Amino acid sequence: MSQFFQIHPDNPQTRLIRQAAQIIDQGGVVALPTDSSYALACHLDDKAAADRLRRIRGIDEKHHLSLLVRDLSELASFAQVDNRQYRLIKAVTPGPYVFILEATKEVPRRLSHPSRKTIGLRVPDHAITLALLAELGQPLLASTLIMPGEQDPLNDAEEIRARLEHQVELVIDGGACPLEPSTVIDLTGDTPALVRAGRGSVAPFGISA
Repeated sequence: MSQFFQIHPDNPQTRLIRQAAQIIDQGGVVALPTDSSYALACHLDDKAAADRLRRIRGIDEKHHLSLLVRDLSELASFAQVDNRQYRLIKAVTPGPYVFILEATKEVPRRLSHPSRKTIGLRVPDHAITLALLAELGQPLLASTLIMPGEQDPLNDAEEIRARLEHQVELVIDGGACPLEPSTVIDLTGDTPALVRAGRGSVAPFGISA
C-alpha cells in the first residue's frame, strides 16, 4: 500500500519533502508531479527500483529513462555537452524537455542506452520536484507516467493512487499537471531531432511542428 502526500505545488512542506526523500533512499518508486505530466521516479543508484519502474511502465532497457537534475551545473557530470548543445538547452530550461545526449564515462552503463551510450537529461520547472532533488542532493531516475497500452500520461494524483497503490511506495499529490508528456529532443546529431512531441515548443530548435 503506497503512502499519499499532499504537498503544496508552490511552497512544498519541508517535512514531507524529507519524508519523500527517505522513501526514495530506501528503494521506493515514487509518482510525482512535474511541469508536464506526472512521472515515476526512483533513486539514481538503485537497480532494483529502476527495474520495477520499467515493469510498471511496460518498457525495456532500450527505452531511455531520464535523469532529473536541479540545474545545468549538473549536466557535465552525466553528459558530454558542447557549446552549441549547451546554448540550446540553456535557452529552454528549466522546462518540459528531455534532451538525449552522449553519456559520460561516469554514467553507469545500465543508465545509458545499451547500444548508443546516450542518456536523457531534464531540468524540470516544478517546485516539488526541485525541492526533492535539493533534499536528495543528486538526480532522480525518471520516466513519464504513461501506463502500458495507453497514449496519454496520467495527471491526476487520486487516479494514480487508485491504479498504482500496490506498485509504488509513494504518490505525491501536487495538484493536476498538464495532460502532456515532456518533449524529447535528440541533440547527438548535427541538428536537433524530435523524438517525441509534447508540452515544450520545438520552435527554439528549428524543428517544424
